[in-house]
Amino acid sequence: MTRGAVALLATLNLLACGAAVEPSKGSTGSDGSPPAAARAGAGAPGIGDPHFPLDGNGGYDVAHYALEIGYVPASKHLDGEATIRATATQPLSRFNLDLHGFKVSEVTVDGAAARFSRDGDELSVTPAKPLAQGAEFAVRVAYSGEPQPVRGSSNLGTYGFIPTKDGAFVTAEPNGARTWFPANDHPADKATFDFKITVPRGVTALANGELLSRKPAAGGGTTFTWRESNPMVTYLATATLGKFRLREGKTAGGIPNLAATDPRYAGALDKLYERSGEITDHWVKVFGPYPFGSTGGVIDDFSAGYALENQTKPMYGGFEPDESIIAHELAHQWFGNSVSIKRWKDLWLNEGFATYAEWLWAEHRGDSTAEQRFRTALNRAADDAIWSYPPGDTRPDDLFHESVYLRGAMTLHALRQEIGDDTFFKLLRTWAAEHEHGNATTDQFTALAERLSGKQLGSLFDAWLFQPRRPAV
Repeated sequence: MTRGAVALLATLNLLACGAAVEPSKGSTGSDGSPPAAARAGAGAPGIGDPHFPLDGNGGYDVAHYALEIGYVPASKHLDGEATIRATATQPLSRFNLDLHGFKVSEVTVDGAAARFSRDGDELSVTPAKPLAQGAEFAVRVAYSGEPQPVRGSSNLGTYGFIPTKDGAFVTAEPNGARTWFPANDHPADKATFDFKITVPRGVTALANGELLSRKPAAGGGTTFTWRESNPMVTYLATATLGKFRLREGKTAGGIPNLAATDPRYAGALDKLYERSGEITDHWVKVFGPYPFGSTGGVIDDFSAGYALENQTKPMYGGFEPDESIIAHELAHQWFGNSVSIKRWKDLWLNEGFATYAEWLWAEHRGDSTAEQRFRTALNRAADDAIWSYPPGDTRPDDLFHESVYLRGAMTLHALRQEIGDDTFFKLLRTWAAEHEHGNATTDQFTALAERLSGKQLGSLFDAWLFQPRRPAV
């Protein structure tokens, strides 16, 4: 997600979530012991992130989401069926999914009807039989209604599934996936995705990954089937719908490239396509092999005030992005999308890296050097807000603070100065390769930097990431 010319989310308004309903006690077995369902425990209503205690869920790990969605822009009505394949990480008598709004009509687990209840954004599911630790299972949820995006305070913006006049603009960071499908809605649980999206004739459905088919649907509509075969965090999933103009092909380096623009921005289509291809190919040289099957970008006619790095298809909300913003969002494909955070406190690993990529792109283009941008930022007044906000431990009520971006990037430049260019760029490539399609932490990045450089770097990272003051330089 970009800052700068794009108005950025400044505070986080957590979705209202309640505690999970307690499981029924049940009767004792013939030997006087509790039945298996009672012996099994309930999965926690949160994944364990102390900054966001009710985001995600405990007790299972998702492998795959198969989402079937029908959406009618005129009525803003969504019919959905989600089939989620997962593995129990503990004996489970009950587990939760995150879902915001909608009427749930049916839930099954491994084909058998399951009891379910709602409490805020927690959908609690009690399978007919308890699940053993290590058991693979499939939960299917049928739901319908009008999607309700998250609308924050005046400086937060709107995110999630956002209805538009001709479809929907779908950008879900940080926890808006639940506004259009039931999920383990936290970046720690990545999964692959299939999307089957049915829309009225003339509407295009864009989702992550690659298009498998486009077929006529009953009633005169069209069904688009997309697949993202690489693991993805839930907030990066999209089903953006509308009347788009498309340009498809390959980058000079051979990576499939798709650009799409609302007709209002038709004049920007070629530029978006060409710049996305050029920048993707350049990042391959800097960061290592492209981690996904395609690249590109989408400009929609919704004034979101921000861009989001949706996996394989960055979204630009109501504006034509300049090269710096495209460079930022495409760098996220390596840093944030392929290598994802485990906890939100480490968000600088996404945004600091992508912001530093802006500096590297400017350096590549000969516009300015990273050193010049670093010095400009360093010259900010001692009472500037970035110095009192340590970016290494983001605040849940101010998740997207400028410090996470700018001081995060400055951390990387200070590291580059300390360990030299050869080791620094080897570090970026090694980080992307060793954690490809996984999750990682600041401690792991620090350890890798020390291993490759042979230096003790704890004091450098502490000064730049964790102290509420301007580091001495």
